[in-house]
Amino acid sequence: MKSIAEKLRRKIAPWYKNLGGWRTDRKIVVIESDDWGSIRMPSRKVYEECLKAGYTVDLNPYERYDSLASEQDLELLFELLTKFKDKKGNHPVITANSLVANPDFEKIKEAGFSEYHYELITSTFKRYPKHTRCFQLWREGIEQKIFFPQSHGREHLNVSLFMNALRRNDKDVHFGFSRGMPGTVPKNISGGRNEYVIALKYVSATDKEKKKKVFLEGLDLFQELFDYQSKTFIPPNYWWSPDFNRPALDKGVRFFQGNRVMVEPGIGSEGNIKHYYQLGDQNNIGQRYLIRNAVFEPSLFRLKIDTPLENCLRNISIAFKMKKPAIICSHRINYVGFVDSKNRDKNLRLLNKLMTEITKRWPDIEFMNSEQVGRLIEAEQQLGT
Repeated sequence: MKSIAEKLRRKIAPWYKNLGGWRTDRKIVVIESDDWGSIRMPSRKVYEECLKAGYTVDLNPYERYDSLASEQDLELLFELLTKFKDKKGNHPVITANSLVANPDFEKIKEAGFSEYHYELITSTFKRYPKHTRCFQLWREGIEQKIFFPQSHGREHLNVSLFMNALRRNDKDVHFGFSRGMPGTVPKNISGGRNEYVIALKYVSATDKEKKKKVFLEGLDLFQELFDYQSKTFIPPNYWWSPDFNRPALDKGVRFFQGNRVMVEPGIGSEGNIKHYYQLGDQNNIGQRYLIRNAVFEPSLFRLKIDTPLENCLRNISIAFKMKKPAIICSHRINYVGFVDSKNRDKNLRLLNKLMTEITKRWPDIEFMNSEQVGRLIEAEQQLGT
């Protein structure tokens, strides 16, 4: 039973997210989807082994459902997206915020946990049983303009935290490592989070430099894989230092995806710093911020959204009333069935209803990816100055 305060917060929050910032009369819908390419739960077998060993992976949605999207997952999602068009003939497009690498568990083990090694996602796909053609399907999605990869980092893993835990022989991390899991859910905390996925959180000046090197290498690898620069970037878990802005710009990043709040890690006794943004805000070197103002996350049961379809439609309606594009946050977890096919099938039905209702309610809808809406904001703001 939700408290009165919680009900009030949920009612007000969608309006609050749209206060301030850039506005438009156009009905624009952007779908931003994080985590593509990263390993989370390697298989149904590993999931069941975790449960048997006492890890409460069933209480954390990412460990319960999330995994590499299989060929079938991609084919079903792409088939659904191509059923719909906006007034200009464009299909809905997933801005697929992607990781380009995963831990190379064999090489790390061979090095006696003294060195970290990664493998590109193209190699990860080849190792998985239903994923050989996944990267080719990604490319086909790009050609069809329904799947638009952008950078989410090198890997969804805090490398220094992970390696330190392995070196001190953390039993929980080694349990996950031996089964191909990046990090672990704490065994003694019911439904605990996997803290090892906060890739760019640092604890010292030295660690900060390491994190900068990691995300810059991720941007280089992204360009090598996709033959274009990622013009937008979404920091994993919204942890990011403004000191990284200039290096990101030098690699082509002009727009940051995210929520209204990003967290800058503190060093030593310093506390973490929260930075607040509105849609279209510029930093001191001209990069702009894209703010998510709608949620379609039926798999994230810990959000306690009882009616994800109706909730998302309400978010979109409020965004349009406030003259904002609807920028929908919808993680990969909602569209994968490699661990649990029922998760994918249920959510694709909901996505189909969402797209049907969007195109019916707002016939002048325009589907865009994150870079396109970023460029639109940039162009209009420059004209207005």
